[in-house]
Amino acid sequence: MASSTTPNGIYDVFLSFRGTDLRNNFIGHLYNALDQNGVFTFIDSEELRKGDQISQALMKAIEESCIAIIVFSDDYASSRWCLEELVKIMECKEQKDLIVLPVFYK
Repeated sequence: MASSTTPNGIYDVFLSFRGTDLRNNFIGHLYNALDQNGVFTFIDSEELRKGDQISQALMKAIEESCIAIIVFSDDYASSRWCLEELVKIMECKEQKDLIVLPVFYK
């Protein structure tokens, strides 16, 4: 699993998190550590704005990942987009054997 490129554009890890809580601290460090160890990781680099919908590209990235790391922070569940990601992740867990690793932050 430790490779900088994965066949067919499949990600090793998909990171799910509430951007406003963690983007510039914990997630940045986690992403860098994974990247430095050759783990091909999807991280959404754009914050969703009110009224925006989760893109099909984001849903496809979840489907194309081997592992999903969900970082639950205090405000994770208050985000509709995070909950939509979580639903998709759990669907992929059931249907595609996606490995799901929860991380409880603080």
